[in-house]
Amino acid sequence: MELFAIRTQVINQESNLVASILEALDSHRLTIDTNDVLAIASKIVATVQKRLVKLDSVQPSQSAKHLAQRVSLEPRFVEVVLQEADEVYGGVPKAILTLKDNILTANAGVDHKNAPPGYVVLWPKFPFMTAKKTREEILDKIGRSVGVLIVDSRVTPLRMGTTGLSLAVAGFEPVRDYRPNRDLFDRAISITRHAVADDLASAAHLLMGESDEQTPAVLIKDAPVKPSERIDPKSTVISRDQDLLEETSRRWLRKYRF
Repeated sequence: MELFAIRTQVINQESNLVASILEALDSHRLTIDTNDVLAIASKIVATVQKRLVKLDSVQPSQSAKHLAQRVSLEPRFVEVVLQEADEVYGGVPKAILTLKDNILTANAGVDHKNAPPGYVVLWPKFPFMTAKKTREEILDKIGRSVGVLIVDSRVTPLRMGTTGLSLAVAGFEPVRDYRPNRDLFDRAISITRHAVADDLASAAHLLMGESDEQTPAVLIKDAPVKPSERIDPKSTVISRDQDLLEETSRRWLRKYRF
């Protein structure tokens, strides 16, 4: 497998996402081939969707002010987080633990980083359909069928730093089920499923970086993926009754009470 970082011009709300990436690929003398995977940072997807909020336009609620004091964040920012989150569990200084689209994440995906001054950027809307449409636009423009992966970052419990997170996938199966297989010693595999899309997201995230790298896309060649036309937002998440953390952390993972 090979990964190629794609440095682009600054992408703004008026940019055409696919055209900007294809132009950058040309400047890097890179060619997209059939069954390549194009990883795209969620922030540029959200930016071209105009998913930016001007903080001066936000009126913080009492709940936001109270929580902001507890976690040392600006009340307007916290208000946006509360509006975006499906559930809020509390937090630590500078971060609020939330549930968003069945994903445990900090601040419901709301971020100051790489947003214009005075703004915050949200997660993209309908990320799986956006990945599908991006894939279709690439096929229309260059005649090649590729996989598309929308990438954000996440933290892992009790581990320092961020890794990649697959927000959405189109063109390949995001999870490989090992349960029909047997291991080296012929034992049945009972629960293991491999989060292929998350692993690719982490590989791409390593090249994208987290600050001013200006590398919002990564071209992945010869990725070990299974091509698929299926679009299923539920394919990368697990139900609560099957989740390891849900059962064992039920006592501490409770909704925040304002």
